[in-house]
Amino acid sequence: MERALLSNVIATSDWCANQLLPRISPSFLSRHRHTRFTVAKPAYFSYKRLSVFLAMDASKAAPAKQVSSVLDATAEEEYASLSKLLQDFTNISSIDKAWTFNSGNGNGTQAMFSISQPNLLANKRKKFMLSTVISKENENSVTFQWAPFPVEMTGASAVVPSPSGSKLLVVRNPENESPIQFELWSQSQLEKEFHVPQTVHGSVYADGWFEGISWNSDETLIAYVAEEPSPSKPTFSLGSTKGGSSDKDCNSWKGQGDWEEDWGETYAGKRQPSLFVININSGEVQAVKGIPKSLSVGQVVWAPLNEGLHQYLVFVGWSSETRKLGIKYCYNRPCALYAVRVSLYKSEASELELKESSSEDLPVVNLTESISSAFFPRFSPDGKFLVFLSAKSSVDSGAHSATDSLHRIDWPTNGNFSSLEKIVDVIPVVQCAEGDCFPGLYSSSILSNPWLSDGCTMLLSSIWGSSQVIISVNVSSGELLRITPAESNFSWSLLTLDGDNIIAVSSSPVDVPQVKYGYFVDKANKGTWSWLNVSSPISRCPEKVKSLLSSRQFSIMKIPVKGVSANLTKGAQKPFEAIFVSSSHKKDCSCDPLIVVLHGGPHSVSLSSYSKSLAFLSSVGYSLLIVNYRGSLGFGEEALQSLPGKVGSQDVNDVLTAIDHVIDMGLANPSKVTVVGGSHGGFLTTHLIGQAPDKFVAAAARNPLCNLALMVGTTDIPDWCYVESYGSKGKDSFTESPSVEDLTRFHSKSPISHISKVKTPTIFLLGAQDLRVPVSNGLQYARALREKGVETKVIVFPNDVHGIERPQSDFESFLNIGLWFKKYCK
Repeated sequence: MERALLSNVIATSDWCANQLLPRISPSFLSRHRHTRFTVAKPAYFSYKRLSVFLAMDASKAAPAKQVSSVLDATAEEEYASLSKLLQDFTNISSIDKAWTFNSGNGNGTQAMFSISQPNLLANKRKKFMLSTVISKENENSVTFQWAPFPVEMTGASAVVPSPSGSKLLVVRNPENESPIQFELWSQSQLEKEFHVPQTVHGSVYADGWFEGISWNSDETLIAYVAEEPSPSKPTFSLGSTKGGSSDKDCNSWKGQGDWEEDWGETYAGKRQPSLFVININSGEVQAVKGIPKSLSVGQVVWAPLNEGLHQYLVFVGWSSETRKLGIKYCYNRPCALYAVRVSLYKSEASELELKESSSEDLPVVNLTESISSAFFPRFSPDGKFLVFLSAKSSVDSGAHSATDSLHRIDWPTNGNFSSLEKIVDVIPVVQCAEGDCFPGLYSSSILSNPWLSDGCTMLLSSIWGSSQVIISVNVSSGELLRITPAESNFSWSLLTLDGDNIIAVSSSPVDVPQVKYGYFVDKANKGTWSWLNVSSPISRCPEKVKSLLSSRQFSIMKIPVKGVSANLTKGAQKPFEAIFVSSSHKKDCSCDPLIVVLHGGPHSVSLSSYSKSLAFLSSVGYSLLIVNYRGSLGFGEEALQSLPGKVGSQDVNDVLTAIDHVIDMGLANPSKVTVVGGSHGGFLTTHLIGQAPDKFVAAAARNPLCNLALMVGTTDIPDWCYVESYGSKGKDSFTESPSVEDLTRFHSKSPISHISKVKTPTIFLLGAQDLRVPVSNGLQYARALREKGVETKVIVFPNDVHGIERPQSDFESFLNIGLWFKKYCK
């Protein structure tokens, strides 16, 4: 009985383990302190994993005396101490979104902040709303009067205020086959609630990519993207069944029907994203007609009202006539902007209502045929032009992410698309910036209303080197200005606008997020902005965390490229960057142990922003070297495109160069260097311990790519293997049936080709539901290490995907990384 209970405790994926522990006697725990238990999960777990649960919450876990009977005092203290500290870092809230509303009485602005916080016990992120009143007393002072407490938004999938701010839409997606709930709130109460059954459509997309929820101008209709309804499935019978018998008839069952492609990682099992409109007066829902079944739709917005009773919806469409390749983090999927007409009529109350039309009456118009990528459409305030982002560099080269561009088309207010003007380049792709000038556009989102009052200047967050900044762009002239402080190495994120003022959040690797308020110093000179600190309850953190962070410092280093060859482009010859985090109180001549941190992608970037996981590792006595090797975002297209075809060599050499750089500067001890990375960062981690086997005392790899020859047949992005192995020409040679030559090249590019040299103790953190780098990749490599006697630890998270972001999994992952490095850096 007790053995079964303990197996359940170790295997459980949530904190219900705390309810089981008191039922296990201390004597049984003591007898089985070294036992390895086999559980119904894809891994074995030793008793040490159980100690994580015991340390998590002393008030709910088993009594401390039970812990001491199992672990020696030192190990118990170490686990409990690190666990408590990581909880303190984990509990700090994040600011996700913000909205502003006119107060109506002329006394300032009201604002609403969307906040989230990990809930370890529930293994979910809690979402809250916190309101404030903004009063700008003079040019140099602003006051935020915060509500005393936030309000939890339990079960809310999306929250979208109407354009006037008088209504609030709350969408609640069910976790089963129940109806989807649409709630309409006024300032004082719930005005209406509609339940849309799954026979009409499935869950509303609230993923940040396909997601699109848009109010029309008179706030009577809402367009949105949701899963198409489930297709009918075959029914099988073991004999005659009565007519009208239910699905639960004991003589029959539902079959599976045809398998359907999905969009891969994080979209497994989700049905085709389709377009719908709901009338908020009647609750009537209509699927928008005329859209080809081969198009997955997203990011819908209402176009300005045309003459007459025809209104258009503009949306992004991704064609999927053949296979749907993974789309998460992959901007190289071709897409276009489309317009579809929605027929309306005026009701007796003079309100616009939907009119039934046949699909033949509503042809879909491709607005961006001449460009391979178009997304995040935004209309100017006067409705005269449509602005959008493009990832054409990514689509055309095959790189999963690359330098963006910004474009504009004039909108035909008469609905005559035959007179559509050509696409105008507002911000073209930057190949190579001079010095520290603008390196190109790297923007992952646009506010629903990004416009200043002049109607032609929009604000964007964009990556600039190793930082994120806020820029202003005049979409008529193309004038671009960096409006966050040029001397700041912090990262900035645009939250919302308050008229012509900005509400943003700023942070660094050693500074928790802080709300900032930006305004023109001189309205005639829009390049001159001033920023005020805003006192906010959101950014408060425990005194312990505050004290630890105050003892750390960071800088952004420029690392010269080693061994520059003549065949490199100018951009690829420029120095790359690394963020260095260290103690601000250096003790004698000794250096803290070093953790080399490597981002995934490879076409991603590590920003100089706050990361609770990295702040935790730094606070327990490590320096961090966070390397943005060539191929990272934020440094121009030439530097980025220098990596495809050279993975496993150029990126590995850049990391080794960065390590030698800080060692030569006397900032790191060469005998105490560790390395951690996830995805492509795990690819680099496992490459490094093979190519430089004497360099690292310990390593940690989260969902690492270790064998491209294995990955190509199991991943949702097999084209990635071709492009990163062969370069841009791999885009055209991609096939679902790789040749012997392909597989040989994939193996030669893989960390597993160097495994015979590895001797570094390595911990693996793997998500069993990962479709991007399936768990078999990490397990194969870990088993090969064990086979040759290298100390290895593997933790598999049964319900996690590629990011390992579920609160308990993320917590256990970084707690074990901290303990693993501590063990080998003593």
